[in-house]
Amino acid sequence: MAEPLLRVENLNVNFHTAQRVNHAVRGISFSIGREKVGIVGESGSGKSLTGRSVLKLTAKAAKVTADRMSFDGIDLLEASERQMRTIRGNRISMIMQDPKFSLNPLMRVGHQIMEAYRLHHRATVKIAREKALAMLEAVHIRNPDRVFQLLPHEVSGGMGQRIMIAMMLIPEPDLIIADEPTSALDVTVRRQVLSILDELITRRNAGLMFISHDLNLVADFCDRVLVMYAGRIMEDLPASELHNAKHPYTQALLESLPRIDRPVDMLQIPTRDAAWLNGPVLKSGEWV
Repeated sequence: MAEPLLRVENLNVNFHTAQRVNHAVRGISFSIGREKVGIVGESGSGKSLTGRSVLKLTAKAAKVTADRMSFDGIDLLEASERQMRTIRGNRISMIMQDPKFSLNPLMRVGHQIMEAYRLHHRATVKIAREKALAMLEAVHIRNPDRVFQLLPHEVSGGMGQRIMIAMMLIPEPDLIIADEPTSALDVTVRRQVLSILDELITRRNAGLMFISHDLNLVADFCDRVLVMYAGRIMEDLPASELHNAKHPYTQALLESLPRIDRPVDMLQIPTRDAAWLNGPVLKSGEWV
């Protein structure tokens, strides 16, 4: 079995205040290979913070510790900021939530994609432009020459998402961290964007950490799912088995979703058990 791209063991992220210590991520362990791994859970469960911790992009107030956090044989815990700058974007890319607003509003989108390529490759302006246009075509944008010259406010939400995906994938990273990349899109455009993302990841044989609230989407799109609650991973299971989850928290999340085949007058609100905070969790169907 191939060594995972990313391996994390006993990751903790704490925020110290004058009154207390807030444990945002509590002792989680997981690995990601060249596969699509979804991370789901309620807001505040630690999903986005987990992704940012991998790239060492947490706030200065955060104290990040782990027994191990390695990427393709590189010890991320010991890596200097200079080393991390060579990893970010080049080896690991992160697509932010509502990525259209992560674009520079004063810079034409094509030049931003070119900049992302030239930052990691010694290339002439001509070659970078050709690569950027090819990448816009790869994310199914019609008339890439015209879109290349547009400013971010001149593109739609769906096109903005595609441009951001193009920018993150043009350096050809080995691992992509996507933090709710389609949350601002309608259902039809969301499926189109995910189809493009899936196509590009498969072509490059890359790994994906896909952070989302949408359990149905993750079940369809990902290979494996991590379910987070209060900073812990409650359940780690194949995406195809998500709707047969055994942990009561995952079951509660599923019960709160609307279903066409089982209409109800009022959706169920998940109830929480204090025992989940420190109790056993499910990994590969076994309580540990």
